[in-house]
Amino acid sequence: MPPKTPTRLLATLLLTGLASAAVAQDAIRPEQAVRFAGQSGMVCGKVEKTRYAENSEGQPTFLHMGGAFPRHTFSARIPQDQRGNFRPTPEELEGKDVCVLGTIQRDAGRAEIAVRSPSDVKLATIK
Repeated sequence: MPPKTPTRLLATLLLTGLASAAVAQDAIRPEQAVRFAGQSGMVCGKVEKTRYAENSEGQPTFLHMGGAFPRHTFSARIPQDQRGNFRPTPEELEGKDVCVLGTIQRDAGRAEIAVRSPSDVKLATIK
């Protein structure tokens, strides 16, 4: 059987509220992201749940994809110092399709991208 590769998805990324031209990107589904640990990539899927971990070290906000917490397969971790820079806010991304860009890391058997800035998270229409 050939090795699994990123799924070909059509993602229309929305930049500054305006739709850009539709581009075909190699996108990784949340449930496949752990296979790409240590690599840069673009994980695309529906944000099932957001969680502001205000009592955790660093007070991160998590965008859980590939299932709801605690059964999710992927998280985008937004640091506290970037939380206020997001428009829409992280909570407003819940239920929406997004693509997260960055280095995929393994975290407790799941995959995670540590978001460096709002430009790492794009609204998307996934078909």
